[in-house]
Amino acid sequence: MCIRDRRPRRDPVRLLAFEALRAVDERDAYANLVLPPLLARARRSEGLDDRDAALATELVYGTLRRQGTYDAVIGACADRPLREIDPPVLDVLSLGAHQLLGTRIPRHAAVSSAVELARVALGNGPAGFVNAVLRRISERDFEAWIDHLAPSVDRDPEEYLALRYAHPRWVVSALWDALEPGGDRTDREGIEKLLAADNERPEVTLVARPGRAEPGELLVDGALPGHWSPHAVRLTEGGDPGALPAVREGRAGVQDEGSQLVAAALAATPLEGTDARWLDGCAGPGGKAALLAAIAAGRGACLLAVERRPHRARLVAGALEGSPGDHLTVTADTTRPAWRPASFDRVLVDVPCTGLGALRRRPEARWRRRPEDLERFAPLQRALLREALRAARPGGVVAYATCSPHPAETRAVVEDVLAGAGTGPAGAPAAEWIDARPSMPGVPHLGEGPDVQLWPHLHGTDAMYLALLRRLP
Repeated sequence: MCIRDRRPRRDPVRLLAFEALRAVDERDAYANLVLPPLLARARRSEGLDDRDAALATELVYGTLRRQGTYDAVIGACADRPLREIDPPVLDVLSLGAHQLLGTRIPRHAAVSSAVELARVALGNGPAGFVNAVLRRISERDFEAWIDHLAPSVDRDPEEYLALRYAHPRWVVSALWDALEPGGDRTDREGIEKLLAADNERPEVTLVARPGRAEPGELLVDGALPGHWSPHAVRLTEGGDPGALPAVREGRAGVQDEGSQLVAAALAATPLEGTDARWLDGCAGPGGKAALLAAIAAGRGACLLAVERRPHRARLVAGALEGSPGDHLTVTADTTRPAWRPASFDRVLVDVPCTGLGALRRRPEARWRRRPEDLERFAPLQRALLREALRAARPGGVVAYATCSPHPAETRAVVEDVLAGAGTGPAGAPAAEWIDARPSMPGVPHLGEGPDVQLWPHLHGTDAMYLALLRRLP
């Protein structure tokens, strides 16, 4: 391709995708937060239609999901180490690599559009470099590049899977351990299905909040009922959830079905004695709190929703606005409770974690997380569970949940807290496991219990973990 000194063709779709990638890289932003306002602005200023928006979304999410694999391919084709390529140039190369290796865009169009993007955004010099690298990439398709760069699956299965499915090696190892806790690693089909599911963009799932909306009023334009949650509706053909009156009015919302199942399971667990006061100790951004509040209101119970960070507490308050009942949102730290011990009948703590269970929704997270993050979250996760048990009355139920399947963030936390229970002021009150599986009726593949791990490839949900505990007298 001859690069001439001419006015480059401005492609608003690819410029938007490039702008989103730069925001993710420079500001540590998340694509799911950056992209919607960029698309809205481009619809107004550039006249982007739904098809353009879908292409821009695919370019951004697809490039971020496979960033590690594309880095390896670019590194094999560039005349300099990857670390010496300017980040904006690398973003253009990654967009081009995704068009070549991850879409059906013709090769010549993929190369020429990336070169034009480089000319518009970066100038003629970088455009020549982009052209040379992408032409080398275009000499092989995705499968051929995997064969060329990856080790034999028998020799080094983790590295092979990491490159093929674009996950850091340590994440592949952690997910495999979670799938096969015994460490045998005989089920390669299972880990491949899980990694592949992480690379699929999930359907938008809505929740009809009981007593405020019915799932039937959300079943429009090809939408289908949820797989497992009685409150869920799947928007199988996309669309704007905000266009639905129930969503605009707060009677329904966007919420992954796994998140719905966790909240509903806590509410469904049998309880003896009073059932009037519920606590959500890590309520932001408010999805589970809104569902719990709706269920609680139907039983004459009230919910206290607690969130430490003020901006997230405001989101929780917005989610609860209009809910029937005397629910309350407060900005507070659950590890330093402002309430008396043994005050609540049901308690939920959906604790901060690495988010390895939501890689479908936040594709850039897999490249940001490090193994040491597990140690960083561990003290907080244990502290939150201990305080949740203290907050529950004797006989009350506590749900420990997290959007991670990593064993260090799931069962290990619960086992450690229970092992230290009843050991004095520092320990949690004594508690016992409750089998969580009966509280998710109709949901298959829940394992041997008593806790539950949901999976993208088995349930079509985020990889939510749930342990149910009952405080002992």
